[in-house]
Amino acid sequence: MKIAVLIPSFNEAGAISGLVTELKKRGLDVIVIDDGSKDRTAEAAREAGAVIIRHGQNLGKGRAIKSGFEAALRSPDYEAVIIMDGDGHHDPADIDNMIRTAREKNADIVMGNRMDSSELMPLVRLWTNRAMSAFLSRICGVDIPDTQCGFRLIRRRVIESVRLKSNNYDLESELLIRASRNHFRIASCPVRTIYGAEKSDIHPVRDALRFIFLIFRLSFKKD
Repeated sequence: MKIAVLIPSFNEAGAISGLVTELKKRGLDVIVIDDGSKDRTAEAAREAGAVIIRHGQNLGKGRAIKSGFEAALRSPDYEAVIIMDGDGHHDPADIDNMIRTAREKNADIVMGNRMDSSELMPLVRLWTNRAMSAFLSRICGVDIPDTQCGFRLIRRRVIESVRLKSNNYDLESELLIRASRNHFRIASCPVRTIYGAEKSDIHPVRDALRFIFLIFRLSFKKD
C-alpha cells in the first residue's frame, strides 16, 4: 500500500524534525502542512526530508488536513494517507499495525485507539473523549472507541468521495460521520500516545460548541 503521511503542524519546530526523520527511515513519503507557524516548523521539516505546504496564516487544523488531502490526490500513486500530529505524541511504529488492520478488516478508515492505555491522558480530555466517542459511535452505527484520536489511516476512495466543510478540529468528526453515511468501513487499532509537557491546542468550550454545531448542521441540513 503506497501511503503519504500528512502532518498538520502549527509551531512544532521542536518535535517535527525527529518525527519526519523516523518516518523517512521507514520509507514513507511525508507531507507537512505548516499552518501559519511563527517558528522554524517548515524549515526543520524540509531539512528532515518532508514535502512542505505552507499557509500564510493559521487557518485551522481541518483546513490544514484538507490541504494535505489535495496534495496527496495530485499523485495517482497514493492508495491511502495516514494523518499524524506534529507534536511527537504519535509513535510511527504503530503505522504497521494500522496498515495490517486496513488489510485484514478491509477497512476504509482505521482509527487509532488510545483507550487501552489511557492512564496518562489528562482526566478532562479522557472524559470528553469518552462522551464524544460514544455519541459519534451511535451516529456512525459502528463502535469507535477513540473518535478524537488524530492518528488515522484513510483510503484514497474516502477522500475522493467525501465532501468536507469544516476547517477546525471538528473536521475529524465530520469525516467519520460523512464516511459512515457513504457506507465506508471504519475500524480501530491500538496505538501508543507519548505525552510530554506540551499544551493541547484544543479549546474545550470553543471546540465543543463547534462539535455541537457540526452535529446540528449534519442532522438538519442537507449539505
